[in-house]
Amino acid sequence: MTQLSDTQAIILSAAAQRPEHIALPLPESLRGGAAAKVIGAMLAKGLLEEAEADMRKGEPVWRETGDGHGVTLVATNAGLAAIGIEPDTAAAPEPAPKTRTPREGTKQATLIAMLRAPDGATIEEIMAATGWQSHTVRGAMAGALKKKLGLEVTSEKIEGRGRVYKMNN
Repeated sequence: MTQLSDTQAIILSAAAQRPEHIALPLPESLRGGAAAKVIGAMLAKGLLEEAEADMRKGEPVWRETGDGHGVTLVATNAGLAAIGIEPDTAAAPEPAPKTRTPREGTKQATLIAMLRAPDGATIEEIMAATGWQSHTVRGAMAGALKKKLGLEVTSEKIEGRGRVYKMNN
């Protein structure tokens, strides 16, 4: 059994009582460098893990990733076992990672459909279909499609047509 300090035991006990076993907020007495040291040790031992914070649900943030997202701390099964709590193995399997899907009939859905077409689409064709300007089209492909939805957009230069963008997935 893992040897825990009193502070580590308090953090894990509090996390066990919270929804989704979120370890934040930390005890009032734990601040600054001391908090970073305790949490670092718990992460290294596998008692806690970092997970993306759902800021829309108001989940507390341990650290910001710099791209407008935050990371929260969650007690692992090993962390719960260290304080004598057996993980609930009878529960449903862990849900698949959250994936965003665009609503039907939106400009984003139109963009995706055009990129999935066998011939792909040029910036000019997408501009005509959506009413967007060229910088908006590029931003939607880089931001919404690549970063948020995790879709892979490729491009190639085609003789007589210019740069054509396609999606394989």
